[in-house]
Amino acid sequence: MTSTTTNTPLCRQHHRSTIPMQTPTALSVNTPVTCGNRRATRIQRRALKVCAVAADKVSSTVAEIPKVKTNKAKLGEMSPETAKDIYRDMFLGREFEEMCAQMYYRGKMFGFVHLYSGQEAVATGVIRNLRKDDYICSTYRDHVHALSKNVPAKNIMAELFGKKTGICRGQGGSMHMFSAEHGLLGGFAFIGEGIPIGLGAAYKIKYKREALHDEKADQVSVNFFGDGTANNGQFYECLNMASLYKLPCIFVVENNLWAIGMQHNRATNPTAGDDSPYIYKKGPAFGMPGILVDGMDVRKVREVAIEAIERARRGDGPTLIEAQTYRFRGHSLADPDELREKKEKDYWQARDPIPQFRKYALDSGLMSEAEVKELEKSVIDEVEDAVKFADESPKPEKGQLLENVFADPKGFGVSPGGGYRYEQPGFSSGTAAVS
Repeated sequence: MTSTTTNTPLCRQHHRSTIPMQTPTALSVNTPVTCGNRRATRIQRRALKVCAVAADKVSSTVAEIPKVKTNKAKLGEMSPETAKDIYRDMFLGREFEEMCAQMYYRGKMFGFVHLYSGQEAVATGVIRNLRKDDYICSTYRDHVHALSKNVPAKNIMAELFGKKTGICRGQGGSMHMFSAEHGLLGGFAFIGEGIPIGLGAAYKIKYKREALHDEKADQVSVNFFGDGTANNGQFYECLNMASLYKLPCIFVVENNLWAIGMQHNRATNPTAGDDSPYIYKKGPAFGMPGILVDGMDVRKVREVAIEAIERARRGDGPTLIEAQTYRFRGHSLADPDELREKKEKDYWQARDPIPQFRKYALDSGLMSEAEVKELEKSVIDEVEDAVKFADESPKPEKGQLLENVFADPKGFGVSPGGGYRYEQPGFSSGTAAVS
């Protein structure tokens, strides 16, 4: 692993740089790193020595952590059709999100809207390798995950507009995209909420295959979450259960270095012997591979994802992937983005994954300039059509608010005159009197 900048973070007791952590040039399987700071205190050196001795004592009783097997020849392959799909998916994600910004400021969307611009290589690199019957769990930054899982752009836009034609009939909004048809188990407003859901889907797959002997149950469940979530309790509980039962679950940390306004290296302590707080190293502690990957390079993300998916599908258990990436806008569209330094933002924007892949595809002969322009035009037209569709779609009826509240409508209670409330005339249309 090589550093992309000379201003890399120093040890925690000294200066902490605002310039990003090391960016891997290739996938990195977890290996111990010793602290190179000669000014480390005597106590710290003693603590590291104690940890090393303890590790030696238990090494004979702990099973060896499985290493990721990489088929370089297979992973390096890319057809023109795959290249076009990757470029179109990333370009669609960016165009869609930038259109969302326009619509938000025009008053077409309400509430908080969190954009994914800059992180497209992660969604595309992972999700485009999944099948339709595979599952994903997202976060409040879920629009592009839904797009990559083939949820129609027009229905996502309609959901953002709060319209009846949205994928949640206008009741989910920006942070709660859901589509059973496409295996999208939801966006979640609170951090860490989706991880147990995705784990549950993985448990269901394992149960169907091993307990019910359903040989077709070979799906994979992928959890997406941010660096801030990696300090949340559900994360560790789910890592443990996923390894314990060897569940077909993949944990993808989209480390964009900021948890709202909290810088990652100010919120997360480095693991013993490290200069930086790496999240992928938490995987081996639970008996699964931990992989660090350049989240601004879709080809590298794709390589790591293919192996993790194949590993899960063949029954070898979970993988933890840390993709170092960056969001190009503030935490949400209500965030003025004044906390991040211009130098930091410029550094990451120069590594934009979309023009990077465009150049690679053109230089490799996988796409021509004419094909690129044609793809871009089709995406722009699709996004504009999505806005038109959403704008012209009807709003939900009042009665819709009373649906999907209770599995049994008797839960609305008994009316003063006797009988259940839901049986009153006009109840479903929202016109019945409710005391």
